[in-house]
Amino acid sequence: PALGQSDGSGVVVAMYNISAPKGSQAVLQCHSQRMVWTQDRLKDRQRVAHWDLLRSGPNHAMERVIDMFSAGDQRIYNGYNQGRINMPKTAFKDGNFSLVIKDVAVSDKGIYSCNLHHHYCHLYESIKVQLNVTRSARKERRFWDGQKAVYVVLVGSKVVLPCVNRRPIWTESNSQEDQQQVVHWDRQPPGVRHDRADRLIDLYASGERRHYGPLFVQQKMNISATAFSQGDFSLTISDIQPLDQGLYSCHLHHHYCGLHERRIFQLTVMPPVPQIPQEPSDEPQYLPNEDPNTNMVEVPPHVINVILPEQRNHFLQQLGYILATLLLLALIVLAIVLLTRQRKRQGLDFDPRKVEISTDVKTGHTSCVKKECERRIADVKSSNQEETKLEYKNNLLKEAEMSKLCSPKAIDLDREMEKPSWK
Repeated sequence: PALGQSDGSGVVVAMYNISAPKGSQAVLQCHSQRMVWTQDRLKDRQRVAHWDLLRSGPNHAMERVIDMFSAGDQRIYNGYNQGRINMPKTAFKDGNFSLVIKDVAVSDKGIYSCNLHHHYCHLYESIKVQLNVTRSARKERRFWDGQKAVYVVLVGSKVVLPCVNRRPIWTESNSQEDQQQVVHWDRQPPGVRHDRADRLIDLYASGERRHYGPLFVQQKMNISATAFSQGDFSLTISDIQPLDQGLYSCHLHHHYCGLHERRIFQLTVMPPVPQIPQEPSDEPQYLPNEDPNTNMVEVPPHVINVILPEQRNHFLQQLGYILATLLLLALIVLAIVLLTRQRKRQGLDFDPRKVEISTDVKTGHTSCVKKECERRIADVKSSNQEETKLEYKNNLLKEAEMSKLCSPKAIDLDREMEKPSWK
C-alpha cells in the first residue's frame, strides 16, 4: 500500500511498504511513460509555436493566424496577412515568439493568444494579449487589466505583441540527447541517512550501464534491458536475505524536459514460510491432479452469470401467449352476457294486452288477430254485466219475501231493471 504521495519536480512521488519472506523474489516496480526514449533523428523534439485570434464579434470566432516550427518554417493562414504579419525567425534560439503586425486595421481587433507546444515533453504554455484599435493618437496606451496585457494602437501603425519564453526547453537543441535521460537506484541500509545511500546502478538512454558493487555482477539484482523503450525500470531482487532489507529509491531524471521523480520502497524481510516435511510411506505416489487429499479442500462455489440476448422468435412467442390469454377472457365475458340475457327472457310474465303478430312465409303478408281479441273481451264484459243483474234481482226477491212486501216490489221489479241507471 502507498504510504504517501506528492507531485512536484525533484520530490518524492510515491512511497511503498513491501514485505517478502526470506529466500523469495521481490520486484520493486518503477514505471514512467514520460521516460520512454525515442531518438529524434530530425533534431526537432516536436516544438511548435502558433498565434490564435479570438474576435470580439457576436460569434466569438477563433481563427489560426500563424504557426512556426522549431526548424524556422512559418505558415500564415489568411492571404490578407501575407507580408503583414510575421514572427522572428530566431524564436526557438532566443525565446522571442512575439507577433509583429504592420499597417494595423480595424479588423485586427481582438484577443490574441501565443501558444507553445512541446509534444515530446508533453508541455503546453499560453499567453494572451488584447489588441484594441483607435483613430486618435491621444488614446494610444498599454496597460494590464489584471489578467492580460492590453494594447491600444493607432490605425495604420505597427505593433509588436509580446511573447517571450527563454526556458532552456524551448531554446536549447537536442545535443547529446541520449545523455539527458538517466535512471539510478540507491539503497539505504537501516539507520543510514539518504545522503550516504549506496548507489546500485546507473542507466542511460544510450544503453550504457554502470554497476556499483557485486550484487548485479552476481545477478542477484537485475533491471530489464528494454527499460527505456517500455518505461519499466523495476528492480528485481532474487533470493532475499535479511541483509537485503532497507530503503530503496528509484530516481528518474529527464534533464531536457525538466523531469525529476523519486519513488521509495521500504523492503522488510520476513521469516521463511515453514514447510511440513513429508514422511516416507509405502503408499503409491499420486500426481497432483490425482492426489485424493486434494479433494478435501473446500472450494467456495463460483457463480457465473450468463446473459443471453433475446431473439426475435422468443419475443413473438411471448406475444402469442398474451394474445391467446386476452382472447380467452373475451370469450368468457361473451358467454356470461348471453346466458344473462336468456335468463331474463325466460323470467318475463305473459301479458294478454300484447298483440301477437305472425308472418306468413309463403305469401309474405302479415295477419293480425287483434279484432278477434277485442270481440272476446266484449263478450266477457257483457256476460259479467248479465250475471251482476241476475244476482242483484235475486237479492231483491229475498228481501221482499222477508218483509212480506213481495207483491208491490215484484210488480215494479221489471220497471226498475229497465231504467237507464242499470245499464
